[in-house]
Amino acid sequence: MRIPVIQGVIDRRILANYRVRPDALHRILPPPFRPKLVDGWGIAGICLIRLKQIRPRGFPAFVGIGSENAAHRIAVEWDSHGQSGEGVYIPRRDSSSMFNALAGGRLFPGVHHHARFDVRETDDTIHLSMRSGGAEISIDAAISNTFPRGSIFGSLQRASDFFKAGALGYSPTGKNGEFDGLELRAVNWQVETLDVKEVRSSFFEDRARFPAGAIEFDCALLMRNIAHEWHGRQPICCSAA
Repeated sequence: MRIPVIQGVIDRRILANYRVRPDALHRILPPPFRPKLVDGWGIAGICLIRLKQIRPRGFPAFVGIGSENAAHRIAVEWDSHGQSGEGVYIPRRDSSSMFNALAGGRLFPGVHHHARFDVRETDDTIHLSMRSGGAEISIDAAISNTFPRGSIFGSLQRASDFFKAGALGYSPTGKNGEFDGLELRAVNWQVETLDVKEVRSSFFEDRARFPAGAIEFDCALLMRNIAHEWHGRQPICCSAA
């Protein structure tokens, strides 16, 4: 699928991250993807992103559109056509935009589900909840100057570097064994720490996917006011991997 380069602004992006036993991720990842590990743990999470001024590159900002979006992500590596890669596998995408839900998987990569978002923010706090036909998410957090001591990453810089390397995402298409690729290119990559009071995800709390003890919340990061572009990438087909 060839799409034009899309540009806009990340108004707010939350990365709520979990550490997961690799065997649990192996059970749900389709080939050719395998978990990318940090100190023996896989990393999965939720990306909660508010976009604005989204339009094809070269178009004026006033024609752009905005939306709230959620993506469940798993950090992965893969081999395809003799080359190794790293990024994220995205089993599910949700959006407040009906256009995204209708066009996703057709005009641009990734099937999107239409969802309702409730967002309440101050300069220092964030409450967000999302409900869709097959998924529910909620998070309450506050901006913090202290990175959580229990995080597997050990420091904000190490966490930032890890997620910056995962800019290429692959999502299932309507065809079995084929995955659309989309790469995020941030003009200025900057992250802050979020102190999470509560986080819920029906996807990650599903014990059929993640048995008790297989998954733990790790940390959350925040990005704000980031100019960026989205670039479509060649699909991966597992038969060619």
